[in-house]
Amino acid sequence: MQKNILIVAGHPDLSRSLANRTILDEVAAQLPQAEIRKLSERYPDYRIDVAAEQAALQNADVIVWQFPFSWYALPGLMKVWLDEVFLHGFAHGSKGVLGGKKLILSFTTGAPEAAYARDGLMRHTIEDYLAAFESTAILCGLDLQPAVYTCGIGYTTRNNEAAIAAQREAAKEHARRLLAAIEAV
Repeated sequence: MQKNILIVAGHPDLSRSLANRTILDEVAAQLPQAEIRKLSERYPDYRIDVAAEQAALQNADVIVWQFPFSWYALPGLMKVWLDEVFLHGFAHGSKGVLGGKKLILSFTTGAPEAAYARDGLMRHTIEDYLAAFESTAILCGLDLQPAVYTCGIGYTTRNNEAAIAAQREAAKEHARRLLAAIEAV
């Protein structure tokens, strides 16, 4: 059975992204049938077409949220998208229509993985920060899959060719793991 795959890309400016753009490009090349909705291109003014977004979600079997971890959560535009699209009576409640769909969180962090440890800079693991996403999935009846993430993707090394190449390769590896996660559901 062919799965309808929807990828909601929440990077605030994909033209400035290295990792998220590379991840999306790699996934698009391997899954040309997947619908990729780049929020920054669709809604630079933050005016979300709620009906169009709800229709895309309704048609999906697998939903991927692709984003840079921003202040330990979704970036601003993607949070606006969630607030406006995931309404009671659509995303949750007795008439919610998203129940049973698979949800995969796919994200990058600026800080290195070592920072996300109990004894690290953040004093919390990545999994600690995912509780709100888990609650959202539970409320909406979404089947939350294990997250796919890559740490240490930052802007501070963008003037170093070796660091750029390493980030690009890390993003390609991330895309391979995301493709495997999509295939597994």
